[in-house]
Amino acid sequence: MKFSRGPIIPAICALAILVAPFTGLLPDYWITLFNYIGISSLVAIGLVLLTGVGGMTSFGQAAFVGFGAYTTAVLTTRFGISPWLTLPASLIVTMAVAGLIGAITVRLSGHYLPLGTIAWGIAFFYLFGNLDWLGAHDGLAGIPPLRLGTHPLIDPRDYFVVVWIAVVMAVIATQNLLGGRIGRAIRALRRSTRAAEAFGVNTAAAKLMVFVYAAMLAGLAGWLYAHFQRSVSPGPFGITTGTEYLLMAVLGGAGRVYGAILGAAGITFLRDQLQNFLPWLIGNTGNYETIAFGAVLVLILQTASSGVWPILFGPPPPPAPPTPRGGKTTPERTLPAPGTALLQVQDARKVFGGLVAVNDVNFDVQSGRIIGLIGPNGAGKSTTFNLITGVLPLSSGQIQFEGHALRTQTPQRAAALGLGRTFQHVEIVADMSVIENVALGAHLLGRAGPLRAILRLDRAEEALLFANAKRQLDRVGLADVAFKPAGTLALGQLRLVEVARALCLHPVLLLLDEPAAGLRVGEKKALARLLREVRSEGLSVLLVEHDMDFVMSLADRLVVLDFGTRIAEGIPADIRQHPAVLEAYLGGVS
Repeated sequence: MKFSRGPIIPAICALAILVAPFTGLLPDYWITLFNYIGISSLVAIGLVLLTGVGGMTSFGQAAFVGFGAYTTAVLTTRFGISPWLTLPASLIVTMAVAGLIGAITVRLSGHYLPLGTIAWGIAFFYLFGNLDWLGAHDGLAGIPPLRLGTHPLIDPRDYFVVVWIAVVMAVIATQNLLGGRIGRAIRALRRSTRAAEAFGVNTAAAKLMVFVYAAMLAGLAGWLYAHFQRSVSPGPFGITTGTEYLLMAVLGGAGRVYGAILGAAGITFLRDQLQNFLPWLIGNTGNYETIAFGAVLVLILQTASSGVWPILFGPPPPPAPPTPRGGKTTPERTLPAPGTALLQVQDARKVFGGLVAVNDVNFDVQSGRIIGLIGPNGAGKSTTFNLITGVLPLSSGQIQFEGHALRTQTPQRAAALGLGRTFQHVEIVADMSVIENVALGAHLLGRAGPLRAILRLDRAEEALLFANAKRQLDRVGLADVAFKPAGTLALGQLRLVEVARALCLHPVLLLLDEPAAGLRVGEKKALARLLREVRSEGLSVLLVEHDMDFVMSLADRLVVLDFGTRIAEGIPADIRQHPAVLEAYLGGVS
């Protein structure tokens, strides 16, 4: 059996770290340094998930470390509660604060998000330093050590076991979370939010969940720090430390869980050595290591933007989807009878300022039919798609789906109703495998939440979702590239991946925005066969396409737009001869 080096090397490194302190070869100083690396690793793992995977940059994680540390410090020194009993309290307080802050912060975008984290990171630093019952800037001392029975965990080697058990558990939990349905939604946040929303992912809730999870790991780090240091003060919980934690995640590899430990080790060792070397070199005392950290960050961003871990150990191994048992499949929707009124667009209008993009458009889609929506560039076709799928709100008019008015339409509600779509410009998570991208389309077919994923209780459901994804890849002819990174595929293949992802939803109506663009002749013929096949199964298709031979050979009816206005509707043979269409779009087509 051939093993991938991906999981083997980290396992060997982890074993070496766990065994080293008990060989007698390392002095207490180095064991203590390893303890600080482990504590920092917990924060960095959370930042890998938050920043590297979820795309939300945070400079304020040190504040959450402070909440975990101060909670246990107050409860143990003021109320005499056992340190072990304060662990749940530290986590709950940290998560509650993160939930309140995150509800506002994660809604920010662009550079406003990191600026927001800097703002509340500074605010909490001064809060810790100005509350007398927290000891103000002097902090709280006399925090009791952790105990196992009557044995206090004071020796660095004893505490080493506790810290690194926590790190191992955090790595396992985070890897499990990323390997499931919720993890795919999180991984889509950074690269393809539109695609995630189009298949039912509540992106705001997903961002908040990641934010709180990262804060929980920081709170755990704070709890461990308090009982190892035996005192707390505001200094270690300021914005400078928060920047160091972020640097750890970036250095190791933003997006690699094991890279967080590598980054924490690198920065901790570097800081330790620079604190001794730079004052000697300059001839004066001071925090010169901060200047060096800035230079390191710039160097990493310029030469290794993906971090050190991918350079040392290469790309991650492809996923190994579980196999469904008993021939089970994901539940499919009951499709309406052919010819049933499915979608009615009535006087749909969309205005952007003074520009009328869609001008009182009317058309219907019946079940079991392929309807082509054609027109020159800028005719309003993609805008009409976005109105139907809830990406854009109507300025006026009405859209009904199976008799229900879609006045408060959102992409998530559209997916829940059975509207699956592709995009004019492909929306793919490039660093996910092809099959994982397709499985994202089945997000609403699963029910496992974060806790079940962390505990790895979602394997049976995952097997069904991946079996569905594999089946759809077979249908579009891409089964042979299922485990390749999606970013390595050609444009034509990516469009077929989008079609497979939309089919993974088991939709009632399939909305395809220029699916044949970039496809070779053979691929177009295969796609045409597939669309005829799904039509025969009762699935409806609304198709935007510029390839007239392709769309006219498929469509039962065509709707023609020009400058946002419907100028013609009918069967392809009539549209070919329509004077307004010939003038506006088709030109010499006969």
